[in-house]
Amino acid sequence: MNPIKIPIRKIIELVLRSGDIDNRFNNASTMNKGSAAHRKIQKAAGDNYKKEVSLKLETEIDSTPVLLQGRADGIITTSDGTVTIDEIKTTTLPLDIIYNQHKQHLAQAKCYAHMYLKTHENPPVSIAIQLTYYQLESEETRQYTWDFTAKELECFFADLLHKYGLWLRHERQWKITRDDSIVKTIFPFGTYRKGQRELAVAVYRTVCAHKKLYAQAPTGIGKTLSALFPSIKAMGEDKAEKIFYLTAKTVTRAVAEDAIQLMAQKGLRLKSITLRAKDKICLNGDATCNPENCNNAKGHYDRINDAVMDIINNQDLITPDITTEYADKHKVCPHEFALDISLWCDVVIGDYNHVFDPVVYLRRFFGDESGEYVFLIDEAHNLADRVRDMYSATLKKSAFSQVLKALRGRDPLTSILRKALKQINTYLAEIREGIRGSSHVSKNLDEDLKDYVITFSQAAGEWLMAKKNNPDELYGEVLALYFDISHFIMIAELYDHHYTTIIETRSSDVIINLFCIDPSNAIATGLERGKSSILFSATLAPLGYYREILGGAPDDYILSLPSPFDPNRLLTVTHSGISTKYTDRENSYQPIAQAIYAAVSHKKGNYLIFFPSYEYMHKVYELFNDAYQIKTLQQQSDLTEDERTAFLAHFDEDNQETLVGFAVLGGIFSEGIDLKGDRLIGVIIVSVGLPKLALRHDQIRDYFDHKNGQGYDYAYVFPGMNKVLQAAGRVIRTESDSGIVLLIDNRFAMAKYRGLFPKHWAGMQTIRNIAELDRQMTEFWSRF
Repeated sequence: MNPIKIPIRKIIELVLRSGDIDNRFNNASTMNKGSAAHRKIQKAAGDNYKKEVSLKLETEIDSTPVLLQGRADGIITTSDGTVTIDEIKTTTLPLDIIYNQHKQHLAQAKCYAHMYLKTHENPPVSIAIQLTYYQLESEETRQYTWDFTAKELECFFADLLHKYGLWLRHERQWKITRDDSIVKTIFPFGTYRKGQRELAVAVYRTVCAHKKLYAQAPTGIGKTLSALFPSIKAMGEDKAEKIFYLTAKTVTRAVAEDAIQLMAQKGLRLKSITLRAKDKICLNGDATCNPENCNNAKGHYDRINDAVMDIINNQDLITPDITTEYADKHKVCPHEFALDISLWCDVVIGDYNHVFDPVVYLRRFFGDESGEYVFLIDEAHNLADRVRDMYSATLKKSAFSQVLKALRGRDPLTSILRKALKQINTYLAEIREGIRGSSHVSKNLDEDLKDYVITFSQAAGEWLMAKKNNPDELYGEVLALYFDISHFIMIAELYDHHYTTIIETRSSDVIINLFCIDPSNAIATGLERGKSSILFSATLAPLGYYREILGGAPDDYILSLPSPFDPNRLLTVTHSGISTKYTDRENSYQPIAQAIYAAVSHKKGNYLIFFPSYEYMHKVYELFNDAYQIKTLQQQSDLTEDERTAFLAHFDEDNQETLVGFAVLGGIFSEGIDLKGDRLIGVIIVSVGLPKLALRHDQIRDYFDHKNGQGYDYAYVFPGMNKVLQAAGRVIRTESDSGIVLLIDNRFAMAKYRGLFPKHWAGMQTIRNIAELDRQMTEFWSRF
């Protein structure tokens, strides 16, 4: 029987926690700043200090073999044989407050001490423990020490494991039940779709080999099931410990839930949970996590273990609605509850940020020791931009000046805070005056600005702590600014050749952006938190580009699969007689309106037209409405979820007249929607989708020009064409669908763009006028 791997921190946090949730002045980004402080403390400790020592201990809990794992911050061995375990804790809180939590910190160090004594030959009969507390803003350090005999540590350790035994027995029994069902579970359909078995086999081999796979799998293959089924099979063979299914959109998480439900109907027993953002699942609606404003936060940790045991004993497929139901029953915070439940689940469905965000990634999984985790990353074409945003940071002068104007009071802390605000305000004003034009780019981090920001952070931290129990009307603004500053400092610590500094001026304001040009290193760091990763999308072309930008290496696997649908049911046409370049747009409005009418007038049905901007869309929309008697809809900016649903509801398969929806390329209707059958029979795409010329895109272009000579493609062509392919993919969703894709832009005739077309567009027709377009449409629809 292979031992169960358990991080020692998991045991301590489960068994010893109690009390309230209080996040009024907690900031996850301090954990990142703390990493640098850890290194500083360890480096200054001298030659006798061995840092980041991995500790493992094989033992038993209730006759169940376990492998306990942890990592001591430091082990100090002196010449007289004295051994000290050092546990470092960093904080932005006053050290007196953090010391109030020292029982858990001490317990963790005591476990490390016991593990050290048990795994070393001729261990000492006693050992010292040192807790080192470091205040990140003031750099104040305090150390506390204790001495324990081996016998004292053994008794403490045995009691801790005994209390954990209830949870371990559940986990062990569940694994037997789960694995037995996995062995018996067969693919839920009688046959595989075209390409589906090939993808499933590639996923299984990748998981077993602890590698990465970048797969382009067109719509219709069944990507979600093809990724989950073989990963679950591998988990049943002890080749994976836990599966994380990560997506960019809520709707795709529902697809993963449906796939698991489908397998469950065939006998699979599997525990899964879908995580939702704190503000979307909070029972109070405002995600105010402190005991004064939320009864669920007060005493949360006194009730949470009973709540977790209740839900995992009674539910397998845990959706956000089920989570909130049990959270309300036990009066616990649903967000923290969901995170705790995830520790006992086999599949965790969530957003990219749960693995990649430098602030909120799931440290409970990716802390001391990485597990045998599998990352299934859907819609992977979205990942680069998402991570680029996560690893960039922005400061605005106006944010500081507004707080400075509103800040009142003569107490010492307020005076210090005002002084720090004035320093930053003055410095940013000097930067604004020194810029010629409206923007400036630098490859270097402004160290003076960083110092001013750190000074403000320290002053704001002390002010917020003093006001914590009696906040005034400005407290929320200072707190929000403090969090923005903390993120800025964290990104400044990561700043390297993958970054550039962009300074922009707008009237009296100045905006400083630490812009992550190349997110590949950050993505690779996230992927290293697991043993295997499958990154897949219907549009992942060219694969070499995506493998590079998404943190891959030349020896990582790639796979491109053909569409499973009959290509004869899709007509693809390029209209090369119209230029949509920015300088030609005014002359293109009328010809585009005519081409749209020619495309939609041959077959009654629902169509979507995609434009590169709202302005372009609106110009053609007005011309089209004036000229033709056809029902139309126009996408508005900033639609709510209800408005989005209402827009799509118009695309009914039983419509008695043609409907033409005007939308924006790359927006909410160009990917992630599933209008099957006659709900959508045609898509028309105006332009090659290039992002608007902008300073940030130009920085990406210049960076990759220097790196590989493909800057324009990396910054403009590849991202633009991905939007085109995503929009075009809305038409054929099932094997019985038929429809048209019309591309309007003379650049689509160029080899650079045609080389990015999918294989099932091999029959693409190129036309230059309305007569040719009419002929193509007439011929195609005559067959359906």
